[in-house]
Formats: sequence, structure tokens, C-alpha cells
Amino acid sequence: MSEIKQRSSYWVFGYGSLIWRPGFSYISSMKGQLLGAHRCLCIYSHHHRGTKDNPGLVFGLRRGGSCHGKAFQIAEKNWLKTLDYLREREQVSSVYKEAVRLIKLENGEKIYALTYLADQNHIQYAGELAIEEQLRLIKGARGIGGDNIEYVQNTASHLKQMNIIDKKLEQLSVLLSK
Repeated sequence: MSEIKQRSSYWVFGYGSLIWRPGFSYISSMKGQLLGAHRCLCIYSHHHRGTKDNPGLVFGLRRGGSCHGKAFQIAEKNWLKTLDYLREREQVSSVYKEAVRLIKLENGEKIYALTYLADQNHIQYAGELAIEEQLRLIKGARGIGGDNIEYVQNTASHLKQMNIIDKKLEQLSVLLSK
């Protein structure tokens, strides 16, 4: 069993748009797996990919299962700047809880990384929605970050490029293309 890496740098775990648009400087990145939570379109977006009147759906981490995504190594000198950026980006409405979780990297190393979990008690928490409801919300939504369809399809495309299989997301992406 590999040792947990000591802190001479910091890590961020991305599972949605952070994979393809991190927005911060990093030393390196690689595929990683978080145990105990899974990626899910479970958050109503009132800002980045929708509005209060016409909400979209964005990814969150829900309890149970596991999630493959991308771990970004951040230089210690850039950590506070990165943290400020992530808080401004991810905590617009406080629907995400900031958390540090154990991540197993593709090379077998284990590290602790900052990630954002869905707050299941928040008003924007959608929970597990039927695919028809997901399609309805995503197709009609646009926020300051752009079209909700683009967000979902970019995430699906980048996961596929990383050889990460997410069958629900792949199915949804195909249906959104029609």
C-alpha cells in the first residue's frame, strides 16, 4: 500500500468543469479517484449555467460510490490565490461544501485534495432527478458561464478523453445531441 504524500504542494480534485476549465495555475495533473462520493447532476444552477427563473443543472458530489476525475497539484506559493479563486467560483451560493478528501492517483499515490461536495440541505440541491427532468432543465438553461448543454457535453467529452466511463453522463450527452 502506498504512503499518503506529504504536503510540499497542495491538491485540488475536479470532477466537472474544473477538469476542462480549471482557471488556476498548477504544477501537474493526473487522473484520480475519490471514494465515498459520486458525480451527479444534482445541483440547480442559478448563476453559472442557469438563472433563478430558469435553473440549469450542474455536477456535485453525492454520498456513496466513487468518482474518477482529475487531481491538480498546486505549488505552495500559489495555494492561497488558488483557494481564493475556487471559493469565488464554487461558492457563489454556498451550495457546495469545501472538503479535503483522500484521492488515489492514477500512479498509485494517495494524496489529500480540496474538493467541493453538494450540500444536500441547500435549497439548490436537486437530488437524483429522472433523466427526462434533467434533459428538460439542461436544454432550456443558460447562465453567465454559458449554455447548460455545453457544460454537460464538455464534461462528458473530457471524461471520455481521459478514459473515464460515466454511463449516465454518456447517455445524457447523446440525448442532448438530438
